Amino acid sequence: MAKPKAVVHEKKCLACGGCISVCPQDAILMIASKATIYQEKCISCGICVKTCPIGAISEGGDKK
Repeated sequence: MAKPKAVVHEKKCLACGGCISVCPQDAILMIASKATIYQEKCISCGICVKTCPIGAISEGGDKK
């Protein structure tokens, strides 16, 4: 079974950009002051999840 891809919880995102700088696939962009993950580029590595200082990114699940 494939590992779930990362999702951004937009209400929590502070637009710090930390996730963008660590993504090895350049799958994260800042759009309207919120991180946006392009699922087709995401390889489910989890680096962005571990990097986010406030837990605004998780592996899979609903965007909240």
